[in-house]
Amino acid sequence: MKEGRVVKVAGPLVVASRLPNPKMYDLVKVGKDNLMGEIIELRGDRASIQVYEETSGIGPGDVVVTTGEPLSVELGPGLLTSIYDGVQRPLDVIREKYGNFISRGVEEPGLSRERKWSFQALLKVGDEVEPGDILGNVDETKVVKHRIMVPAGVAGKISRINEGEFGIEESIAVVRTQDGEVPVSMMQRWPVRKGRPYNNKKPPIEPLVTGQRIVDTFFPIIRGGTACVPGPFGSGKTVLQHAIAKWANSEIVVFVGCGERGNEMTDVLQEFPELLDPYSGEPLMLRTILIANTSNMPVAAREASVYTGITLAEYYRDMGYNVALQADSTSRWAEALREISGRLEEMPGEEGYPAYLGTRLAAFYERAGRVVCLGKDRREGSICAIGSVSPPGGDLSEPVTQATLRVVKVFWALEDRLAFARHFPAISWLNSYSLYLDEAEEYWGETIDSDYAPLREEAMAVLQREAELQEIVRLIGIEALSDNERLIMETAKSLREDFLQQNAFDNADAFTSLKKQFLMLKLIMKFHSLAAKELEKGKPVEELIGLPVQEAIAKAKFIPENELARFDSLEEEVAAQLAPQTSEVT
Repeated sequence: MKEGRVVKVAGPLVVASRLPNPKMYDLVKVGKDNLMGEIIELRGDRASIQVYEETSGIGPGDVVVTTGEPLSVELGPGLLTSIYDGVQRPLDVIREKYGNFISRGVEEPGLSRERKWSFQALLKVGDEVEPGDILGNVDETKVVKHRIMVPAGVAGKISRINEGEFGIEESIAVVRTQDGEVPVSMMQRWPVRKGRPYNNKKPPIEPLVTGQRIVDTFFPIIRGGTACVPGPFGSGKTVLQHAIAKWANSEIVVFVGCGERGNEMTDVLQEFPELLDPYSGEPLMLRTILIANTSNMPVAAREASVYTGITLAEYYRDMGYNVALQADSTSRWAEALREISGRLEEMPGEEGYPAYLGTRLAAFYERAGRVVCLGKDRREGSICAIGSVSPPGGDLSEPVTQATLRVVKVFWALEDRLAFARHFPAISWLNSYSLYLDEAEEYWGETIDSDYAPLREEAMAVLQREAELQEIVRLIGIEALSDNERLIMETAKSLREDFLQQNAFDNADAFTSLKKQFLMLKLIMKFHSLAAKELEKGKPVEELIGLPVQEAIAKAKFIPENELARFDSLEEEVAAQLAPQTSEVT
């Protein structure tokens, strides 16, 4: 018998003794209800187990059975459109079978065993294969082809391959290896704490286009990059995560609600199935996986939810897809680590968090990146990991934020001051940064316009200069500013209100392509440069900032994507009103 006995219970932590051959991170079942747990510490003959379900009713003497295997997820067709909890139990299936609440000990497979999938083979009998080679395709949804890959550790010659309708556990091919024949099905299992293998990692080069102008133009993130979104309560972290999930040009979206409030996850679960993908016109859920681990669920499952999410993302990356992983929020995950660490009686680090907090965060974000996948075709895939952080009181010096900033390369600092002023996205243009600017600027120059990067730098300089002048205005008043400085204030206002601020409820303004972003920025900065020339000629600033064309500039954000030619006439209007006698201005 592979069983031991409970000797201690402390919330989600259960200590068992006499477990046969226990190993770190082995999956175990606790008590008569077979509660799922994971071994996280071994001391002598005692194993400490974090249980992913409510432990009330568990007591000394209860049976603990070890499976001898690590916590793993099922990988195969059927993942997309699914809604899972933190340990890959399908919530929609559980609701149909057991009601609105998850009973303790409930187990349901992550992938349906009844559903049949149409498999189309790409290889034939006699072909040599290695791990990662694509055997064939399954139309998982209308927008995503699921590529059935040779599992890790299997290499040889195909002795049988079939086409037709199969369940995920049925054999679709047989590979003759050195150790004999190995049947291959459409489903794989993979331990969540172990990163999936790849050939090599490459530097990311192409921006992840989110349609949010302050992100794409001022603080871009790259496919395969990492970002941190810290901000106090009410500053719009979850709203920004939702916007990126909706509009980003990634092929697969994995959204992990880690310890989030139930009403926020309810919004996601109700909203995502109704949203249309801007790239395909089909429902967004057809390329999305949702993992819901709300704050009233057992705290230990928060850690599992993050690893489950990144493992599912790696699986689709291995097919050659670009995946966007949203983790909201890693602070709740860190709080779960702190609680379990305290119950283990480990030496606490800063603010009670475990000393290995930074290591765990780094290990999670390091699983993102752009890679050359396994397989002879040398296809590339990427994972872009974006994690929100909820620092208590908005204090960005707290340990979780600081440990995250040490490993990510994009920092979008949210400010409640901007959110309360109804400026969304509420990202501070003075405190945020991106270390991917060089890659983004090279891409802009090649695909959009060579003036994109210089325009961005000029606009950022105007916004930074405005912040300096604001101090003078607050102390003395705007009359103390020179005409040039008043023009800078006016241009900065236009940048803030007409470019950085977006209306998520307006179809034309909710998403902005890179081309339109460039044209908007070019229009605002052209007004600024021409107005500065007119100031040098002696024209009063009041006359310049009161021109009718400014209203047209403000409305440019509402120009639809299929009418971008209208920007040419707007530029002509700017030139005509600002420099009507200057023939060289075109």
